[in-house]
Amino acid sequence: MTELYEDIPPTCWPIVYSPDYNITFLGLEKLHPFDSGKWGKIIRFLKEEKLIADDVIVRAREASEEDLLVVHTKSYLDRLKWSFAVASITEIPPIIFLPNFLVQRKVLRPLRTQTGGTIMAGKLAIERGWAINIGGGFHHCSSDRGGGFCAYADITLTIKFLFERMEGVAKATIIDLDAHQGNGHERDFMDDRRVYIMDVYNRFIYPGDGYAKRAIKRKVELDWGTADREYLHKVKTHVEGALSEVKSDILIYNAGTDILDGDPLGGLAISSQGIIERDEIVFRAAQKHGIPILMVTSGGYQKKTAQIIAASLLNLHSQGLIDHKHE
Repeated sequence: MTELYEDIPPTCWPIVYSPDYNITFLGLEKLHPFDSGKWGKIIRFLKEEKLIADDVIVRAREASEEDLLVVHTKSYLDRLKWSFAVASITEIPPIIFLPNFLVQRKVLRPLRTQTGGTIMAGKLAIERGWAINIGGGFHHCSSDRGGGFCAYADITLTIKFLFERMEGVAKATIIDLDAHQGNGHERDFMDDRRVYIMDVYNRFIYPGDGYAKRAIKRKVELDWGTADREYLHKVKTHVEGALSEVKSDILIYNAGTDILDGDPLGGLAISSQGIIERDEIVFRAAQKHGIPILMVTSGGYQKKTAQIIAASLLNLHSQGLIDHKHE
């Protein structure tokens, strides 16, 4: 039995978060070009704008080993008991020198809690029509290997949980708009005809996984420095195309903000307003096609990222694309 599928009170918004998402200890988080407290900052901005309060947020639970084994191999999970393996997956080299109990508590537990949050949000999306995990989106991790700061395959897990436990969920669409190719879920669903993957990414950056690209049904490869006009046109055209091509029961939207101009890893040139418009395009299309949508926040490596994500959620609310009604 999993604790992740327990019923959520109707008074809660389908917005999932836990303070345990944030990675902060010994200043180690400053060694990766990633704002590892960004999830808490998003929530703070949303509270300041009076969109949410603590009592209406769904508190994420940590995914247990039993939950993780729905997708992950035992040998992969055992590998995470070695600090060296975690250092290479998270790209924070000094983790090598830390005892693994600290690595588990301070690095992997936050990532397991975000993973539990995505799985919980999957069920909520089916029940409410939409859900947002303030974290998650570890799209470089597959069943037997992690990388690029992704230690658990939360997108694969969420879809497998839905297929196995939610009646009427037989097909899923992943729309991955992080700047990087989502090679983890692509490897996991390589030969699974129930899952349709659209991926829009900078073709010149990590991971460049040629094998995984074979799983992409709608592939949009971008050049260095792609800006708003071209980007939003391509997103709008292909999101509409993807949702028209296959009628899925759930849409997982990987909403990475590392497309932002100036991101040290993304290499694209999208403005803050461009990100807000992109998210609106995807939610509007999901609403038009009547597909429940789950959004995860994924990559985004600048200090201003949290404020942009919060502004985007406020925009979705003002446009009537997310609201608090229990269906």
